[in-house]
Amino acid sequence: MSTINTIPTFENFTEFYQKAVEPLKQENIAYIRLDGKLKGGTRNVFAYFWYKDKKWSVAADTFIDRLKIAFELAQKTEEPFVIKATRDHKGESLSIKGQPIRNNKFSVFKVGER
Repeated sequence: MSTINTIPTFENFTEFYQKAVEPLKQENIAYIRLDGKLKGGTRNVFAYFWYKDKKWSVAADTFIDRLKIAFELAQKTEEPFVIKATRDHKGESLSIKGQPIRNNKFSVFKVGER
């Protein structure tokens, strides 16, 4: 019998970080990325969270240190992200305010609206 894994959805970024990222990092100190790998891309979704009434997916190849930067920024402001069009202009992605856009190792994309 196969196990069906459902991808968790969180009400906001802070809840996502505290309930999904922090426990993962505590259990796996050596992890650099959410998926535990060192390199390579993935289309796997680690989790979802809501921001600005939109649902966002966090790719499993997102770097944990980037999520920590975003979490620390979210403690200081209600708008830690900048919403940008994807390269193909068919969707939207989040970038951390004040962080470089190239090679940002932060893969968060819009899924849908409430």
